[in-house]
Amino acid sequence: MTIAIAISGGIDSLVAAHLVAQSGEDAFGLHFLTGYENIPLPAIAEKIRLISEQIQIPVHIVDLSQSFRKKVVKYFTQTYLAGKTPNPCLVCNATIKFDDLLSEARRLGADRLATGHYARITEDSCARRLLYKGADAQKDQSYFLAFLTQSQLRRACFPLQDMTKARVRELANRMGLVPASQKESQDICFIQDNYESFLLRETKFCPEPGLIVDVNGSILGEHSGLHRFTVGQRRGINCPAAAPYYVVRLEPETNRLIVGFKDRLGVRQCRVTQINWIAPMPESAMRVHARIRYRHAAVSAVLTPVNETVAHLRFDQLQYAVTPGQGAVFYQDDAVLGGGWIDSGPIFDSQGLS
Repeated sequence: MTIAIAISGGIDSLVAAHLVAQSGEDAFGLHFLTGYENIPLPAIAEKIRLISEQIQIPVHIVDLSQSFRKKVVKYFTQTYLAGKTPNPCLVCNATIKFDDLLSEARRLGADRLATGHYARITEDSCARRLLYKGADAQKDQSYFLAFLTQSQLRRACFPLQDMTKARVRELANRMGLVPASQKESQDICFIQDNYESFLLRETKFCPEPGLIVDVNGSILGEHSGLHRFTVGQRRGINCPAAAPYYVVRLEPETNRLIVGFKDRLGVRQCRVTQINWIAPMPESAMRVHARIRYRHAAVSAVLTPVNETVAHLRFDQLQYAVTPGQGAVFYQDDAVLGGGWIDSGPIFDSQGLS
């Protein structure tokens, strides 16, 4: 078997590559270009050469910049301009790493693609691939892999699945492995300055001012562009009141920013669309633990499928800043059942709670 390893230059992919290289399998590395790197290609090539020397396998540089712009950056900008909050890592793993990069790995002779993700894959009695949380609860990245298909999971390999971050650092130190980057990887790797500057540069759109309105319809002021805000945000509203205002929802169709006090952020349910099922889709409502963003502890909820790609989540307790555009991932214990996009924001009843 031949295994390709996706190498970013960080410690996780470096240790993953070392483990694969030491396993006895034929191996080579792949480092892909997004087109948004902040260092020139010769400097990147030199860093990759040094990594290749450390792990003693060849590492190829693959230019995926056109695909990355089309699949990830376009999704990112369009989602923001639609008044939602994107999650590009969920898209990148499914459409770049385990699609385009996997295709390149297979073209070069690899059977599987390994990455430095902290997650686990097993197989059930029906040969279905199942995705689980990684051994390190603090670094678990199964959330970001919830959109992988069965065919992608069959080709995926996670050498760090049973390791903690502390163990990875210890192994790197013991083996003298030095990552090309000493920084932890960022969620939005292609933005070097700030979101607003990036949006303006990529889309050339002109921000339009609009009204800031409270949940009762009272006009409080004016915003300078909806792209500056996301659900749950407090900063930048600048409307004096007895208590701080928070963004409750964005209305791109009217260009209105709806705000309220913190107690108006709590919701009981949300709609999830474009669901990718890793486990078999449930035939009826079932209890799950749901994560509604990466830095969110999974909470108890009832998941009710509407059809193959749509479901409703009803939380046992109020959840705050449930944000359209973010990924919702469903778990049973450590197993990932599937995940989709939060499609609707808070729906208020007479008490202000959905």
